[in-house]
Amino acid sequence: MSLDELKLRSATPADVPVIFELIKALAEYEKLSHAVTGSVASLKAHLFGDRPYAEAIIAEFAGQPVGFSLFFHNYSTFLTQPGIYIEDLFVLPEYRGRGIGKQLVSYVAQLAVSRNCGRLEWSVLDWNKPAIGFYQRIGASILDEWRICRVTGNSLNSLASGQQF
Repeated sequence: MSLDELKLRSATPADVPVIFELIKALAEYEKLSHAVTGSVASLKAHLFGDRPYAEAIIAEFAGQPVGFSLFFHNYSTFLTQPGIYIEDLFVLPEYRGRGIGKQLVSYVAQLAVSRNCGRLEWSVLDWNKPAIGFYQRIGASILDEWRICRVTGNSLNSLASGQQF
């Protein structure tokens, strides 16, 4: 495969069903298919509605979608600069090892630089050794001393209502 046939582009509303299928493929790879509870309609609203919450990049090879990156802005108070957080980066298994993932990260990095962001961040599952190795090879630091904190579902509703735990 030659990267000459690779095209990266911003997603459009017409791409949302394809992005959702790629999200489900990512969840299957991560053994988290049960966690996909969203829908094409809500993804479309969140990417292209009155208040977009995220952006997406599509990787196409020979006109076929083979990967994507979904990301959004965050903010560093220490840097007093915006940043970009990559929520998802995924390339179909049969297209891995060909530079597509690197091109996707590079594309988002270019957006971060053009938008005067202070950093680009993402998370990786601790068991995903191939991804960890890839991220280290492209210059990422794996921050072992940081842990993700998450509140969802009933716990989120309880916290929002001020209920004691």
